[in-house]
Amino acid sequence: MRPEFWQKRWAANQIGFHLPDVNPYLQRHWPSLGLKPGDHVLVPLCGKSLDLAWLAGQGFNVMGVELSQKAVEDFFSEQQQTATITQRGPFKVFSAQSIELWCGDFFALTAADVAKCMGLYDRAALIALPPEMRQRYVKHLAQILPQVCQGLLITLDYEQTQIDGPPFSVADAEVQQLLATDWQVETLETCDVLSVSGRFVSAGATRLDERAYRLRRGAVL
Repeated sequence: MRPEFWQKRWAANQIGFHLPDVNPYLQRHWPSLGLKPGDHVLVPLCGKSLDLAWLAGQGFNVMGVELSQKAVEDFFSEQQQTATITQRGPFKVFSAQSIELWCGDFFALTAADVAKCMGLYDRAALIALPPEMRQRYVKHLAQILPQVCQGLLITLDYEQTQIDGPPFSVADAEVQQLLATDWQVETLETCDVLSVSGRFVSAGATRLDERAYRLRRGAVL
């Protein structure tokens, strides 16, 4: 999946993956991670998610990474904030208050860039990527994030043969296979959401589960 795919989706406003509200799993489960206000949180492939503003509202320093400059500009416009723009290596960084959105290729991030990130929030990154890129994504996360880190991961699980991604289906077995080497993986909640997902019902999907995981690495107290 090439960067042009996502650029075209944003340019055409084909952003059905964007939620008009703060994610309920984030609201329910983020406090259980025990992160402290002031901690830095990495949000890969963040789009213009309202979750960014929610995390900032809880006192966290938010570092989102997004390929589409339109998504980044839309976020600050919709939040009625004026961002300061700087260049950091290959990234154009938009900053306002406690939110930084790094516009560029996630895979260009280095360990130095995310050295302060004790938290990770992934609602739309892993499920946005096809299988071969999911492996690369998880490996890159493990390489650049601090050795003591924890996060919240939200996935979708459905019969991939019944409907094309993205968002892609990532079954529990694949989550465990991808992440268990570098993280302690704990399932927090599984919800059947087929009845409220019109696109999947229309496509003939027979099941659709959302699953929330807590991820931990290192000696997290």
